[in-house]
Amino acid sequence: MTISKNLRDRLSDAESVCVLTGAGISAESGVPTFRGEQGLWKKFRPEELANVDAFMRNPDLVWEWYSYRRKVVSEVQPNPGHFAIVEMQNLIRDFTLVTQNVDNLHSRAGSRGVVELHGNITRNYCIRCRRPASEELVQKSDKVPVCSHCGGFIRPDVVWFGELLPPRAYEEAEDAAGRCDLFLCVGTSGVVYPAASLPQMAKEHGAFVLEINAEYTDLSPRVSETLIGKAGEILPLLVRVMKEERHHEQT
Repeated sequence: MTISKNLRDRLSDAESVCVLTGAGISAESGVPTFRGEQGLWKKFRPEELANVDAFMRNPDLVWEWYSYRRKVVSEVQPNPGHFAIVEMQNLIRDFTLVTQNVDNLHSRAGSRGVVELHGNITRNYCIRCRRPASEELVQKSDKVPVCSHCGGFIRPDVVWFGELLPPRAYEEAEDAAGRCDLFLCVGTSGVVYPAASLPQMAKEHGAFVLEINAEYTDLSPRVSETLIGKAGEILPLLVRVMKEERHHEQT
């Protein structure tokens, strides 16, 4: 793959970088897409399970679905794209990783301070008193566990349909998008708001916005440049270019 002179210069000069990742980078690790569940779960649309009303109507069913998804996520590993982002973070002093994914793969790869817009499927909390639930409590029951403090149902710490994003996480994402000089959109279609507004925000503030995806998206006409391919191949290449350019500057 050829890296344009413009992109090479941007990688060399970047002092503040923001990376936004979506389902595409996780798919390369074998994480099924949110709408691609197998077996029993084909009978349900995600909207029927990932909301508070569904949970209150049939908490055991919703809990079983998330237990299945947690098991799938636990059996896959971070891919070269995840590790390349860690390398990039080590090169750039002002670096922010924002993700729409809930699979915890970025943290498992070694990324620090991940801004999780949609939560994290490996965490759980009480729907009533909001205390975090211990892993022991979550693992010991096939049915939805209840809080040892107040008796409320334990739910996954993810953003369900109809819920707002965590305010602090989105504020961090907006702040990073507004101050960065290089913004990377990796494996995201750019149609789920409010996360989809971040690339445009970065561009309006003067950042070079690079899209990395397996195919062109609705976001493509609005970015500075698009690279088509696997994140696990493109991101390591970008890191290599970044290292080369910065080494040349120092010598």
